[in-house]
Amino acid sequence: MPSKPKRLPLPKRFSAALTEEAYARLRRLNEEWHFGNNYLLTILLENFDEIVDEEKFQGVMQEFIAEYGQPKGGMK
Repeated sequence: MPSKPKRLPLPKRFSAALTEEAYARLRRLNEEWHFGNNYLLTILLENFDEIVDEEKFQGVMQEFIAEYGQPKGGMK
């Protein structure tokens, strides 16, 4: 008899605001992979270095900062 899949505990909780485009992308990932938003964000962030091309990411960040600026004080 196959064993029951383990459940990954998600002890940290926070509120997050997303753009409509970002939330739509999260919903599409949910439809494809059938994970909730918390699990999808966990998978993406824990595997960020394997998923993202560092040079492209740096370029996207610089473009974003040029257009919207950078918040003062960092993460709280």
